[in-house]
Amino acid sequence: MSQPDFGQILAQAQQMQARLADLQRSLALRSVEASAGGGMVTAVATGALRIRELRIEPELLASGDRGMIQDLTAAAVNAALAAAERMVQEEMQRVAGVPLPQVPGR
Repeated sequence: MSQPDFGQILAQAQQMQARLADLQRSLALRSVEASAGGGMVTAVATGALRIRELRIEPELLASGDRGMIQDLTAAAVNAALAAAERMVQEEMQRVAGVPLPQVPGR
């Protein structure tokens, strides 16, 4: 049985690392959107799992219902971040070529 070529293994690992770094940069530029309350609140998240934009319909603000605004904002942000996590997971699986474990609690 022959010994593994550690130089080749290292080169492959470095190539994969470079591809993943490129993917992370690319994902940071992409975004997903989710809304709550029938579109009353919309959150836009990036592939870097950051909120890029938050839109609240004027009618909701005019209602003055602070609790509703807070609840819908949290729901929209959580939905946008979950969608961004799914996008990242799918792209990482595509690049890696193997299924990656799911993030616990998501």
